[in-house]
Amino acid sequence: MKKILLTAFVLLAYFNINAQDVTGKWKSIDDETGKPKSIIEIYKDGDKYYGKIVQLLTEENKDGVCRTCETKYKDKNIIGLVILKDLEKDGDTYEDGKIMDPKNAKTYSAYIKLESPDKLKVRGYIGFSLLGRTQYWYRVK
Repeated sequence: MKKILLTAFVLLAYFNINAQDVTGKWKSIDDETGKPKSIIEIYKDGDKYYGKIVQLLTEENKDGVCRTCETKYKDKNIIGLVILKDLEKDGDTYEDGKIMDPKNAKTYSAYIKLESPDKLKVRGYIGFSLLGRTQYWYRVK
């Protein structure tokens, strides 16, 4: 009986994660400081998914102006900037998209995947996914 209940629980958890949608607001964490950096809103347009910056959380950027950006975004308002583009849902992964780092304006291939209903794995890479960087974003409630 315990095995049946455990199996049912595992299956429910699996289907619950896979049934979850990535749309909504997510908090990104700064890789260097470990502190919250921004709120990104992921939304669907047609059959593709996009993500835009809706709020900056660092003290120097609270007004929406990116003072830490090193490129054309330096001292510019980046609220509303679309940094995730053209992701397509494939099973429980959203892939074949692009992610842009506003700090240096570089664009990378990207995929995202829900690790849990409130934790999103975001991977940017060059060429193939082994050469890249992973961040985890956390759902804003």
